[in-house]
Amino acid sequence: MVPASVEAVRSGGKRAIAAALASIETGAGTEALAAFLDAACRAAKGATLGLTGPPGVGKSTLTNALVGGWRAAGETVGVIAVDPSSRRTGGALLGDRARISTNPEDRGVFVRSMAARDRLGGLSDQTVAAMVVMRAVFDRVLVESVGIGQSEADVAMVADTVVLCIQPGSGDSLQFMKAGVMELPDVIAVTKADMGAPARRAKADVEGALTLVARDPGAWAAPVVLVSSNTGEGMDELAGAIEAHRSWLGDGRIVARRAAQEAQWVEEAIRTRFGTAGMAAIRPAPEQGPFRREHDTMTRLAQRFG
Repeated sequence: MVPASVEAVRSGGKRAIAAALASIETGAGTEALAAFLDAACRAAKGATLGLTGPPGVGKSTLTNALVGGWRAAGETVGVIAVDPSSRRTGGALLGDRARISTNPEDRGVFVRSMAARDRLGGLSDQTVAAMVVMRAVFDRVLVESVGIGQSEADVAMVADTVVLCIQPGSGDSLQFMKAGVMELPDVIAVTKADMGAPARRAKADVEGALTLVARDPGAWAAPVVLVSSNTGEGMDELAGAIEAHRSWLGDGRIVARRAAQEAQWVEEAIRTRFGTAGMAAIRPAPEQGPFRREHDTMTRLAQRFG
């Protein structure tokens, strides 16, 4: 059942949040769900962090450290861990969630695993809607993508700030330049800093690669931070870099960023179902909320193309 209101989810605790997230699948394609998600978009209260990087880089360990810091500061946190899919059931393998350690009695943190299924961009099909719900409830939302390669960049569609994790031994600056994700991050974390010299070399390689990335005048320059989740080295610097980017976004830039993301959500949903023919046939009305725009456009396209 689709929740009656955003306020009902906020006041209903973990059970209400779980039910709201379940309704994303059970209510898919309904006007009621589209209206609820658009209301959640308008009621956004939290900052969203996207955490991405290749498998084994330490994203889940870093997630633990970030969540612990936010909770120690009294902030509520929602986590979406996008896991690889089971070939047999299609569900999440729960590897990332198993590595994210939280206190079940802590009402200020909520973790949800989502299966990537056959999507290649590092997120699942329901991640956008889940993020919108959590962003309306929590002070912080962290979206941890499934391990990515050179081109997957969907995490930028859901995050105010994107942190790219890179580990020592990942390659030289040329390899980093070949990876399309180098144009993606707002902050870069070189993990496993306790390895010493290899970590410092990786940081230098990343910084060298960033000098070759074209940027508009006045654009944000992604800082590169050495971190070790195990020893705590660099965690204060990483938190500071995330907050600096949040301050840089201010009110104006974040509004523009989220508006661009909403347009992407609608276009991606239409393109996935109807391809480029659907995109050319109908452009949604921008004055509607993104989820109602998606619903109405899908309905018209289904009637037209079957």
